[in-house]
Amino acid sequence: MRTHAQAVVIGGGLIGCSILYHLAKFGWSDVVLLERDELTSGSTWHAAANIHGLHDSTNISRLQHYTMALYKELETETGQGCGIFQPGSLYLAQTEAREHQLRLQEAKARRYKMNFYEVARDEAERLHPLVDFDGIRCIMYEPEGGNVDPSGVTAAYAAGARQRGAEIHRFTPVTATEAQADGSWIVRTPKGDIRTQWVINAAGLWGREVAAMAGLQLPLIPTEHQYFVTETIPEIAAMGRRLPSVADRDGEYYLRQEGLGLLIGAYERNMKFWAEEGTPLDFGHELFPDDLDRIEDNMVRAIARVPAAGTAGVKRVINGPMIWSPDSAVLFGPAPELQNYFCCNGIIPGFSQSGGMGKLAAEWMIEGEPSLDMFAWDMARFGHWAGKAFTKARVQDQYSHRFKIHFPNEERAAGRPVRTRPAYDMQKQMGAVFGLNFGWEHPLWFAAEGEPREETIGFTRQNWWGPVGREARMLREHAGIIDVSNFAKYEVKGPGAEAWLNALFANRMPTEIGRSCLTPLIGKRGGIAGDFTVTKLADDEFRVFGSGMAERFHQRFFKAVPLPEGTTFRSRTEDFCGFNVAGPKSRELLQRLTNADLSTQAFPFMRSRQITVAGVDVVALRVSFTGDLGWELYCPAASQVELYSALLKAGSEVGAGPVGSRALMSLRVEKGYGSWSREYSPEYWPQEVKFDRLVKMDKGKFLNRDAYAAIADRPARDELIMLSIDAKDADATGGEPIFLQDGTPIGQVSSGAYGYFVEQSLALGYVKAGSARPGDKVSVAILGRPHDAVLLSEPPFDPEGKRLRA
Repeated sequence: MRTHAQAVVIGGGLIGCSILYHLAKFGWSDVVLLERDELTSGSTWHAAANIHGLHDSTNISRLQHYTMALYKELETETGQGCGIFQPGSLYLAQTEAREHQLRLQEAKARRYKMNFYEVARDEAERLHPLVDFDGIRCIMYEPEGGNVDPSGVTAAYAAGARQRGAEIHRFTPVTATEAQADGSWIVRTPKGDIRTQWVINAAGLWGREVAAMAGLQLPLIPTEHQYFVTETIPEIAAMGRRLPSVADRDGEYYLRQEGLGLLIGAYERNMKFWAEEGTPLDFGHELFPDDLDRIEDNMVRAIARVPAAGTAGVKRVINGPMIWSPDSAVLFGPAPELQNYFCCNGIIPGFSQSGGMGKLAAEWMIEGEPSLDMFAWDMARFGHWAGKAFTKARVQDQYSHRFKIHFPNEERAAGRPVRTRPAYDMQKQMGAVFGLNFGWEHPLWFAAEGEPREETIGFTRQNWWGPVGREARMLREHAGIIDVSNFAKYEVKGPGAEAWLNALFANRMPTEIGRSCLTPLIGKRGGIAGDFTVTKLADDEFRVFGSGMAERFHQRFFKAVPLPEGTTFRSRTEDFCGFNVAGPKSRELLQRLTNADLSTQAFPFMRSRQITVAGVDVVALRVSFTGDLGWELYCPAASQVELYSALLKAGSEVGAGPVGSRALMSLRVEKGYGSWSREYSPEYWPQEVKFDRLVKMDKGKFLNRDAYAAIADRPARDELIMLSIDAKDADATGGEPIFLQDGTPIGQVSSGAYGYFVEQSLALGYVKAGSARPGDKVSVAILGRPHDAVLLSEPPFDPEGKRLRA
């Protein structure tokens, strides 16, 4: 066994072998995989191994299609069969909401030239004559859908990795992972130790235990999961061809052919946890006792849809463990708190995603960043707040509602609240309906007396549409008070503070006390890894404000630039709360509470001062994400209720009141403001998001300057645009494809909202550079249906910024 390696993969299941294969394929041949037992031990060997291409997330769909295509390439490359069956998949919609979901996926498939389309009932009956299609509103067909052989695929990855020089050691448990001062690791095993630059935790059911060796706690918990295979069904035996699988998610089961029978699986409501406190180290290829009674309701629905399934006996039952994250997506990427420690844990649809995960993991470790923005998978989306109670509650919800649609703007209640601020109870009494942002409860909107305090969910406009409009118009006509405490807040102090910030961010840092700037953070490929507001409070002190949900994500970048001696950096997100007071009467409102001069001359746009408001010391910034006249006020958390009460009382005197984040979304879209993870992501270059003016190449070195220099003179591939859409009962929310009038796909929506003040359904999005110009008419696939839209030349609200700077 080697004593040194570029990377050590821990775990010989499907994902570990895929990562090993891709590392070797991308040029790292000095890589090793360590497996405590036999390859495929754990969850891999007993998986149903279904494969499908479409997903609600466009990037995940792209990775799933890559994975499906890769299996055939692996067979050719290695000579190892993957057991690929691709008779196609039928997707059924029993409800209007499911039809909306499938039609939107079909529109996305047209944009990316993926093979997924609607079929009529007679064609569906020809494809699968055993299905009773009564009550089905819509049927989609994916010709490449199907399944693979779990052991065959894993063996193919392993063979491909070995062919490129990788080593695989079975029956070699890892007993310790020890971080070294230079960023490398020592991985200890009974057969010897390996010094490696990267440790990759792909330990599946043992992901928690392997992470704990490095001092890392992962929010994961296993459950039992069952499927069964029937005896031979005569109709299938006589068919002479393989039948497509059936995805009847409204029925809460999955079904496909297995041999000459059927495989039927379910995610039952009466789910069962396993090994909550830790996966037994001696567990391997075992299964749990059969418990088909738990999935009886699901079985009944499956048999009603495919009556032939009820005529055959049960040949075998598979009841095995799966390990889940709180949102059922993989925990993926380098651990921000550790150097060179990569996680890939909690994978559920592994056989649809294994190739894509391996490819992105190799890109991330070798090239420094994945080629696609995958924040939805990034382990940094969870923080220390995602403890055992939260994880268990969320996994129970995810498992028992596995096939439930994740609607736009949906906020699930399981496991909440986790983190609240002092004003939470006060806001709750005021009628606030809350959302979750990196563990924090924050007001989405406020219900008036007599209005429901629980929101409905769906693809069309819901019960919150009216109240949110009321808040947005109130702010535009008078003023509004928005709790922005969930913004990330950082403090940089010391003699090297300014130099450090200049070495981190792309813009030139303010040199004058009270000045603020907007700055991008550049990623490894030259894209936008973040956008921040930086203000100078003193000669040696700065405050930095950014996306709250990206706080752990951005740790990786902050750590990449060493702090000068005597300079400190720390998060103050938990210590400070904030309110945005905005609208044409915001100055009048605040002037009632402070002696500070808030006039334009004394306190112009993009300036900051430390002032007192209603007896509370605050840092005040003359900025507003609403695009209106406004200030952000930041105070110690202990003073939040006192400040909020004073602002609300003064607000009531000028027609102002509380405003939630749903209205803020509408207001910022009216103004054409982008936000991180929607418009701004590492996939897009500064010149594509109109941030190139904020990148100061003449100021000296800054993080990833060379990466930006390599693409700075290239023309934009995509252009950030704004659309006004002819929409009546549903608005774009993000991800909807954009087509020319002739059906040519040119881009997709990044954010959408109804602009209540300008009375237009609006969207921000990206289109292929040069494909459309302001004034051009295009089509947006809201609900999967074409909606006429026109490109705007400027934001419909205050395009010249007169109110913003008033």
